[in-house]
Amino acid sequence: MNRIEGAGRGGEARLRYLDGDFQIVTPGSFVRCAVTGRKIPLDELRYWNVERQEAYCDAAASLARHLETRQG
Repeated sequence: MNRIEGAGRGGEARLRYLDGDFQIVTPGSFVRCAVTGRKIPLDELRYWNVERQEAYCDAAASLARHLETRQG
């Protein structure tokens, strides 16, 4: 795991979201929620979607994106 590498830098990180983990592509201290635009510190990141490669600030934002993008 390389969650902490580069976490001391103050800018926005770029991540590759994996099943149960993520890889830091560009170091930084936060990512933005794909739904709300809120900053999410890397050590607080708990919700993301591997297929869409998006981060979410909480379960409600994750569910909102799922409902918004589901087909049928």
